[in-house]
Amino acid sequence: MNKRPHPAPEEAEKLQALGLAVIRNEAAAVKALEERISGDFVQACCFMLACEGRIVVTGMGKSGHIGNKIAATLASTGSPAFFVHPGEASHGDLGMITGKDVVLALSNSGETAELLTILPLIKRLGAPLIAMTGNPGSNLAREADVHVDVSVEQEACPLNLAPTSSTTATLAMGDALAIALLEARGFTEADFALSHPGGSLGRRLLLHIGDIMHAGAQIPIVQESDTLRSALMEMTNKGLGMTSVVDSEGRLTGIYTDGDLRRTLDHGVDVHNCRIAEVMTKGCTTASANLLAAEGLKIMEENKINSLLIVDDQHQVIGALNMHDLLRAGVV
Repeated sequence: MNKRPHPAPEEAEKLQALGLAVIRNEAAAVKALEERISGDFVQACCFMLACEGRIVVTGMGKSGHIGNKIAATLASTGSPAFFVHPGEASHGDLGMITGKDVVLALSNSGETAELLTILPLIKRLGAPLIAMTGNPGSNLAREADVHVDVSVEQEACPLNLAPTSSTTATLAMGDALAIALLEARGFTEADFALSHPGGSLGRRLLLHIGDIMHAGAQIPIVQESDTLRSALMEMTNKGLGMTSVVDSEGRLTGIYTDGDLRRTLDHGVDVHNCRIAEVMTKGCTTASANLLAAEGLKIMEENKINSLLIVDDQHQVIGALNMHDLLRAGVV
């Protein structure tokens, strides 16, 4: 096992100072973008909102990596988008772009050869071109329908060479575009969840109690007239730490849990002869199957309970849910 290195105090201080300088530099670069959220930004948003096709993001090198992220953010927030590598575009991938699309081209210099090569073809297609560069006087900026300025005074790199502050500023501006479009489209949490079904938010917003509850023969149910012993056997067989109690017409009248059992034993109740109706908890908390699983979790947390019975409009028990079910489903 490698030992953790321990730098000398002066070296540790220097490393901290260098890291802090980078953070401050990049924070200043993002701060400077505030005054550029102006007419050009609004026009870029309008082009994207009016887009009948896809937003096609393109860029080379580090700008390409940032472009990939911007395309992914746009797509997941209600603005269909994808990334096209400009080098591949001139070798066939330009066929992925149509006149109904909007092209968002990223280049810090605004003179990236691969982008300039495909500009005439984009123009011929008639697709609106939004340029995001650090050089308003560049060829890419001049040829674009809209230019969004993401220039920075200095890179965070002490050599002022490695793309650092410039890529951070570009990414932040891309996020600004995506979120402005999200709000303008009225994009909701539920819409977001539909494009993120595998994520935690998707599970919280798409999963209903009816999707994960125990149903049918899995539901622990006993009659009011049954003995406590019968109820304990039902709880053991179903393994949910409780059982529902119903009347002769199948309507829920109470619940009996492991906690109730401990309290019952403390009172010396005869397990074999006592009727469950005498020791059950009446008026228990219930929910409907069409509630979100996350709402079921909230009900359980607010009532400080670990189990929840699911009933229909006639108060018939149609399901049972406990905290372990929510944990397995990834809702908790």
